[in-house]
Amino acid sequence: MIDTTQLVRELTYQIRLGEDSAYEFKRVTVKDGKVNAPGRDGTADELAAFANASGGILVLGVDDKTRDVCGIDPAELETVSNWLKNLAHDAIEPPLPIETRRVEVPDRQGELRPVLWVRVHKSVFVHKSPHGYYLRVADSKRAMSPDLLARLFQQRSMTRLIRFDEQIVPEARLEAAASALKARFLSGDAPENLQLRKLYLVREDENGEERLTISGVLLLTPRPADFLSHAYIQCVAYSGIDRNAEYQVDAQDCDGPLDEQITRALAFVKRNMRIEAVKRPGRVDIPQYDLAAVFEAIVNAVAHRDYSQYGARIRLHLFADRLELSTPGGLPNSLSVDSMEANSISRNETLVNLLSRYYPADPVSKRQNLIERRGEGVPTILVASERLSLRRPFYELIEQTELKLTLYAASRERNGLLARFDVEDEE
Repeated sequence: MIDTTQLVRELTYQIRLGEDSAYEFKRVTVKDGKVNAPGRDGTADELAAFANASGGILVLGVDDKTRDVCGIDPAELETVSNWLKNLAHDAIEPPLPIETRRVEVPDRQGELRPVLWVRVHKSVFVHKSPHGYYLRVADSKRAMSPDLLARLFQQRSMTRLIRFDEQIVPEARLEAAASALKARFLSGDAPENLQLRKLYLVREDENGEERLTISGVLLLTPRPADFLSHAYIQCVAYSGIDRNAEYQVDAQDCDGPLDEQITRALAFVKRNMRIEAVKRPGRVDIPQYDLAAVFEAIVNAVAHRDYSQYGARIRLHLFADRLELSTPGGLPNSLSVDSMEANSISRNETLVNLLSRYYPADPVSKRQNLIERRGEGVPTILVASERLSLRRPFYELIEQTELKLTLYAASRERNGLLARFDVEDEE
C-alpha cells in the first residue's frame, strides 16, 4: 500500500499537471443525501475504460477543468464511497473491483480538503459499462470499435501469448497467499517469491509489484472466490428427477483452494448418493456411482474449466436417477465430444502441471497424484460408470459455452455387479 504522505505528494503534483492516461478528476456534489454529480453512468464508463486499458486513478473531489481541489464534505464521504462501490458492482459487467483511499489534499490556499482516491487495476476481463465498451486513450475515454473490441477480447482470452491461468489478478497481492498453502511448492534456500515465480504462481505487474496469477489465486488463497467470484463448485441434490427447488434435499457451495473444492464436492456426492445391498451369495453393496469415476470427473472439471468466463461456475447436480456435472467453457482447440475419449488437451496448462506434480490424489482414485497426465481420465469415467450402471455416460456441448457430463445411477434392478453374478449362477 502506498504511504499516505507519498500519496498526497503524488496527488498534489498530478493535480498541478492535470489529467492524463492514468488520472481522471471529478468534482463531487451531494444533494439530499444522494450524489448529484458526477453522473453515475459516466463515472462507470470512466472506471471501465481504465480497467480495459492499463488501469488508472480516479480522484473524486477535484474539478477536472480548473484543477481546483474542491474536496468532499467529511460528513458525505461515506455516502460518496458507498455510491462508488455500488456503481462499480452494479453498473459494470462483469463487476469491477476497486481500491479506495480517503486522503486530505491542500487546495490553492493550503487548506486541507478530503478527496476520494480510487485505483482501478488493469483487468483480466473486458468490462462493459452503461454506454458500451470503453478504453482509456490519453486523457479521456473512447468507445471501442468492433475490430478493437474483438482484438481486446482475444488478447485477454486463453489464446494470448501469456496463458490465461498465468495472467495476473491485479488486486491479489502476494500477502493474500496462505503460508500453509504455499508450503507444498517451496523447497531449499531460494527466496520464496522466486520459487513461486518459476511456477507462474506469482508475477510482477507493470509497476514491478508482485501479484498472484490466476493459478496463484486458485491454489494459494483460502477462498479464491474473493478474487474470482465464480471459482467454486455449486452442488445441489434433488429427491426427484427434475430440477425443482421443492425437491431439493441438500445444497453446498464448495469453495476453498482447488484441492479442497474437489474433496468437498466428492464428499457431497458420497453424502447424498444411495447405497443399496443384496445377498448374492454374500452381501454386495451397490452404490449409485463409481466414486473413482466421480472423482476423476470433478478433477477434470476443476482443472480444465474456462476461468475467463465471468459468473459461470461448475455445477454438480444429483438427481434420483443421474448425476449432471456442468463445466464452463467449450472444448479447447480441436477437441470434440467424439474425440475426448481418445485425445487429451489441457486448457489450463500451468494449473494442470501444478496439480499433477504437487498434489497427492484422494485414496479413492488409487493413484499417486491428483492428475496423472496419461489421457486416461475420460475413459476411466465412461468405462467405470457404465460397468456399474450398465448405461453409458455421455458428454454434450451446450451452446459451445458449457460441457455437461451425465452419469447414470446404478440400482439393484440395473447393476453390472449383479449381472456378473447372474452369469456365474447360470454357469
